[in-house]
Parts: sequence; C-alpha cells; structure tokens
Amino acid sequence: MEAELVREIPDGDGWQYEPKWDGFRGVLENLDGELNLWSRNERPLLRYFPELRGLGSMLPPSSALDGEIVIERHGALEFDVLQMRLHPAESRINRLAGEIPARFVAFDVLFWAGVPLHELLLDERRARLDQLPLDRSPASRDRSVALDWHERLEAAGFDGIVAKRLDQAYLPGSRDGVVKIKRHRTAECVVVGVRWSEPGVVATLLLGLYDEGGELHHVGSAAASAASKRAEIEARVVPLLFGEPSTEPIGPPNRWQSQKKALAWSRARPEAVVEVRFDKWQGMRFRHGTRLMRFRPDKKPDDCTIGQVILRPRAGDPTVDSLLSANS
Repeated sequence: MEAELVREIPDGDGWQYEPKWDGFRGVLENLDGELNLWSRNERPLLRYFPELRGLGSMLPPSSALDGEIVIERHGALEFDVLQMRLHPAESRINRLAGEIPARFVAFDVLFWAGVPLHELLLDERRARLDQLPLDRSPASRDRSVALDWHERLEAAGFDGIVAKRLDQAYLPGSRDGVVKIKRHRTAECVVVGVRWSEPGVVATLLLGLYDEGGELHHVGSAAASAASKRAEIEARVVPLLFGEPSTEPIGPPNRWQSQKKALAWSRARPEAVVEVRFDKWQGMRFRHGTRLMRFRPDKKPDDCTIGQVILRPRAGDPTVDSLLSANS
C-alpha cells in the first residue's frame, strides 16, 4: 500500500498511528522454504542485505511481511549508510553487513503459512503481527502518542508519522485509508548559484551553509519557478553571478539524483540570503528539494550555518532500540 501526504495527523476513532521509518520499503517472503526480499518496484534486495537471510527460519513457507529495511547507529536511523549497500561488489556488501548490520522492521503481515491475511482488516492483521517474534514497528491508536512521536523522533532519523484506517483490508498500490505526515522546518541559506532551465531562465537556486570552520558547502536547491519570485530573483541574484555556466557535478554525490542530462549552472557571490522550507536533512545536504519562502536581506550570510539544521537528541527522546524493545 502507498500513503497520501497530508498536513495534519488525522483525529477521531478508527486510526492506527505508526512512526514513519526512513529506510528501504520491502516485502519479506518465504516461498516453499526460499527467502526473498523485494523492493516496492519488485527488485530483489536480499543480495544487498545478506545478514537478513537468518529471518527465513522465522517465517514458515507461504508467508510474507511488509516492512522497512533500516540501519541504526547510535540510536538513530542512518539512510546514508543504507544507501552504501547498493553496491555491485559482493565483498564490500559482506564487509558492511558484518560491520553495520541492517534490520527488517515489520509493520504488516500479508500471508502466514498460506493464510491470506491481507484480506483481513488492519485491526485483525495487527493482532496477528504482534504475535510474531520479529522486530515490529510500534503502533498506537492514541493520537497524543502520535503527536509525541512527531515532535521527538526526527532527531532519531525518522521521517514523520503514518496513519492507517483500522477498518481497511490491505490494498496493494492504493492510497485509500493510509496517510503520511512529514515534519517541516525552515532554515536561512546563502545563495551560491543558480541552475538554468534554458539560457536566461533560472530553474533553481543553489543553496549553501557554513560549517563550524567557516567553510561554505553546497547543500541543495530551491525551485525558482514561482512567478511571484522571478522578478526578485533577477534583482537580487542575477547581479551576483560570475564565471561561465558549467554542467560539471556540484555538491556531494547522491545516488537518488536524476540520471537525466545535467542542467547548466552558474556561481554566485555568497551575499544573498533566503529562507527555505525543508523536510529532511541528511548528511551534508537537504534530502529533497526545498521550497523558497522569501529573501532575507536582514540576515548576514555568515549566520547561515549548518548548526541550525542539525537536530540534537534531548534527554529522554526515543531511540530506535527503545521503540523496538518497548514493542517486543
């Protein structure tokens, strides 16, 4: 099943709330004694996570679970480390599997010993899942618990909240009865350049943040397509551009970037400051594109630091282990 993105955690009876794990979605299945692990687009994943083969002994034949492949370090989910597994070299995969093993966190049961449990309502499926001796995502029907997770789990690498209707069967490919809520924050960034959609037309602003040593890093981009912002971009950013346009890669590598032909980009003197809205900070970049909110001529470029986007866990905040152990 898929999930529809909404702004608010739904209220009222009939909802089950879960943390939104930040990993690779996967279906773990045992068919006649052979374990398989499939991605959402039906690609085999078990070769990248050989340490999960041991779960085969816990699934009887003709069984399947829906869940998330995650890697945890120091109590938090590490998506960057997870991406490193998608590598062609088996020796590297095996080394990483031994050093930082992945886990499979189940949040639904589809078949068990040949019984088609996906036809049952979520309320019944969850009762079956809770009987299994596996890592299971916590779930609650209390909206106040979901609100607390939404407020406190981001520092542990989680990606928001998922809410599911209890009175719904499992509907593959459907978004009916499942919603996701992501937490958004804002940050002030320096404009370090632009990408061109065509000569003379700005597609995105390239964003920079300073580290503790004063070095400026390219950390992502903000779309510049809004008609209301075009005149201001031309007035505030275009005069700061210098040098010839380039198509060389800029910023840290990202496996999930589009493989389409790269757009030309130009550098800008780091003088203009913008406020952007974002949903996820990962490593040294914004995971997804950000939304340009406004220019901040009242802010100094030197004040645009990485420290404003890094969340530090507070005393008592949940960790991956505390969530899973409380659910065992």
